[in-house]
Amino acid sequence: MGDTMKTRKKEYGNVNMVGQTIEKLRKAQKISQKDFISRMQTLGCDINPTSYSKLEGQIRIATDKELYTIARILNVPVDSLFPSPAE
Repeated sequence: MGDTMKTRKKEYGNVNMVGQTIEKLRKAQKISQKDFISRMQTLGCDINPTSYSKLEGQIRIATDKELYTIARILNVPVDSLFPSPAE
């Protein structure tokens, strides 16, 4: 993949608990947002770039279908998308 991971420009919101973790996991696996969104759409989760960006930025709610699909793509259990109680 030729495109580099961009640095977050805005502060995280507080509308969902999972966005920051999803972003970290996605970047750790070196998957661009564009490719990640394509994979989500391929798995039947209709999402656009703006909506996905807002999910990662924690400024909109994440649906159960989105969380399920994201966990499948990242190959992690859904509960690992949530911060641990100590955080």
